[in-house]
Amino acid sequence: MDKIKLEIIGLSYSQTQSGAYALVLSEKNGNRRLPIIIGGFEAQAIAIELEKMVPSRPLTHDLFKDFASKFKIEVNEIIIHKLVEGIFHSKLVCIQNQKTIEIDARTSDAIAIGVRFDCPIYTYEHILSSAGILLDKESIKDNELLTDTIEEEAKQTIEKISITELENQLNQAIDGEDYELASKIRDEIKRRKA
Repeated sequence: MDKIKLEIIGLSYSQTQSGAYALVLSEKNGNRRLPIIIGGFEAQAIAIELEKMVPSRPLTHDLFKDFASKFKIEVNEIIIHKLVEGIFHSKLVCIQNQKTIEIDARTSDAIAIGVRFDCPIYTYEHILSSAGILLDKESIKDNELLTDTIEEEAKQTIEKISITELENQLNQAIDGEDYELASKIRDEIKRRKA
């Protein structure tokens, strides 16, 4: 079976499940999206790494990466290989001493680890055809327009807050381990100081 490469294009609070997030993966050379509902902890772990934030203490996925690196284990790729009763099954494809080892993992954990190793994410056609969402070009444009509008409104609101207050909010977000919010505040502070 040919593997299909996926890219992370979005992470947002789930409108359907309380306390959950929707991780949206996109087919690299196509219009299909693969939405996966994941827990808040895993969403936060993915967001922290994507935003290149450094928490005060290592998170579980950071610990896994450090542990694997110390024992010269490289995570080479993530494969979402099965969908059973609405649950995605994934595996980490690892290499140690030129030997390939596959490790079963929850998809959210696999991706949180995968982004730390900067490795590609793949799936198969049968997964995308059964759980993927096909967006036509007009839907993609509408989605981008909606995202741009929301971002513009948030930007106008945050511009009214002083840098001192933003720095206080940044510290509170980090202390509260809300790294997604912290990354947005950090970006605004950087933009203003540039």
